[in-house]
Amino acid sequence: MLWITRPWLAIVPLYVVVVPVDGQVGEVAVRCPFCGSVDDDRVVDSRESHDGTTIRRRRACAACGRRFTTFERVEEAPLLVLKRDGSREQFDLAKLVSGLEKATKNRPIEPERIVRIASDIEETIRGRGQREVESQEIGIEVLNALRDLDAVAYMRFASVYKDFQNSDDFERELDTLESLRKTTPPKPRTRSRAGRS
Repeated sequence: MLWITRPWLAIVPLYVVVVPVDGQVGEVAVRCPFCGSVDDDRVVDSRESHDGTTIRRRRACAACGRRFTTFERVEEAPLLVLKRDGSREQFDLAKLVSGLEKATKNRPIEPERIVRIASDIEETIRGRGQREVESQEIGIEVLNALRDLDAVAYMRFASVYKDFQNSDDFERELDTLESLRKTTPPKPRTRSRAGRS
């Protein structure tokens, strides 16, 4: 959905129809919301949004001379999660954040850090270029992130993810966690963005 602004209304939704121009590959025109013309409009002004995900373009229609605004953003390919039961569902960052929040409940971890971890996991998974990912791959990424973050949160998540049945499962996982922590060198700390000059 794109948005158009008009002086007498704050923001009005506008579905801009993009059509090929003379069958030329790569050349497109935007249909004018006022006269419906698909003549070449000209871009008067382009600005990137603060977060860099959207481009605002102010356009002038060659047919009627009126100006309108379009917003462009990249449409990400949907990422599907293949669940253990064989069903598929669209990846949901909020669901990942919710799982991390449950694992870190009452732990000294800031909510912003949880969101950052979830976003990093999503970025890692999308970076593989696959359109479909198994839920186990997401679970492993969560375990890896929690292992470095907080042992209690790791054990909480592992107990559900790995379906612990008795105390032996907890002991075995705790031993594995301890041996991994002893053999894995600590990650170098990076300075925060605010501290950079």
